[in-house]
This record gives sequence, structure tokens and C-alpha cells, in this order.
Amino acid sequence: MVEAFAVASGKGGTGKTTSTLALGMALAADHDVTVVDADTGMANLLFHAGLDDAAVTLHDLLVEGTATDVDEATYERFGLSVVPCGTSLAGFEAAEPERLRDVVAELARDTDVLLLDSPAALGSKSAVLPVVLADRVVVVVEPTIPALSDGLKVQEYARSYGTETAGVLFNKVRSEADDVAAQAERHFGGPVLANVPESDAVRAARRAGEPLLAHAPESDAAARYRRAAGRLDVRDGDGDAVADRFRSAVVPDAP
Repeated sequence: MVEAFAVASGKGGTGKTTSTLALGMALAADHDVTVVDADTGMANLLFHAGLDDAAVTLHDLLVEGTATDVDEATYERFGLSVVPCGTSLAGFEAAEPERLRDVVAELARDTDVLLLDSPAALGSKSAVLPVVLADRVVVVVEPTIPALSDGLKVQEYARSYGTETAGVLFNKVRSEADDVAAQAERHFGGPVLANVPESDAVRAARRAGEPLLAHAPESDAAARYRRAAGRLDVRDGDGDAVADRFRSAVVPDAP
């Protein structure tokens, strides 16, 4: 079985990478989970996962003609298989975004859940491809009307390529934000997965180079992420069939 989720938002700074790793660790209690930092231009998952010294990254896999295997860029951390992306400008410029299809296809053959940490905006092929490749998208937003608007744009684009919405995850919540959550339930294609509070534990985990659920597993924020993961009903999918679908996916133009 395998299902691919893109974790996306309409703007930067929403806590998307923190959310990707937290959901991954929570899902890993019952599934084999692979997390991919698909933000080839502004990658930072490697810092959150203690992989800032990784010798081989996604950038190396996206350069045509290299002899790098996917296994070389896959690291076992915190109960997850993690494919980090490099942060150099040279690596970004050399990478060919469409090659992500083959990387994800190979990973799909040997995992239950693929989480694609997606770029924040939709301004280029490299930004939109993870959303197009995924089966469903988790939209991470802060509980404000402008943030909801940005998140809805992500959903609209995803739907245009047949990607469903798994749900919306409110992050950095300073109040219960009931009114905003009610609006999200009406306009998003999936449920509100959780309201994750603004948290000192999240900031401390980031400074420590550890995912939240490893650094502060008993924190309220960690509990909310586990609740969100529990609402993601992972669907069965044939790994070979999913791999074939990834390889043949149309590379979209930027919106």
C-alpha cells in the first residue's frame, strides 16, 4: 500500500515543515513513512531533522546524468525514512524539477505513506509538481482570513489536477479560532484536522534540530499533531501502479 500526501500552504512561515515531520512521526506508529523535502529552492527540512551535514540530498537526484541512487539520499531518522534537499543555489540551479517524478516513483515502491514537504508558493514548476503528484493535499494555514484565502488557492490548483484535499491543519493558533475553523469546514474539501497552538516547544525543537514529537512528545502541540494524523485515513494503493502514475504525470506549467 502507498499513498502520497503533499503538505502545502499558500505562503511561507506557516510551520509546514514542522507539520510534515510531526505528521510523519505520528503516522509512523502504524505505517512505514517516507518524508521528502520537495522544496528545492528554499529547503529547510534537513535542519529540522538533524541532517544539515547530509552528504547526498534530493538535489543530487534531480541532476541528469549522475550515478546517484535514491538510497544514497535516504536517511533513517526518528522512525522515518527522510530524503532531505540541499540548500545551495548551485544545487537548485542544476536540478531538473521534472525528475522528481522518478524519485517519488522509486520511493513509492517501498513505503506506506509518502509525505512531500512542498514549496510555499505556486510560482514555478518545481513548486507545483509535488501538489500535482500527490493523491491528496494537507493544507497548513494560520487561522486568519488572508491565510485561508491563500490555502484555498492551493486547493483550487490541486483540484484542477485531480488532487483531493485530505484536510486543513491550523497552525500557530493563539485562540481556538472557532469562526475561522467553521469557515474552513465550509470551503475546504476535507475536515479541519487539528488546531495546533503557538508553542515554545516547537521553537525549542527547531533550535535543537529535532522534530517536535522527538523533542517534546508530551507537549500540547505534539498531541494535536497526533490527533491530526489520526484523522488521515491512509488509503491502500498498489506501489507499482502508483509508481507508474508518478512517472507518467504531466509536468505542469506554473499557474
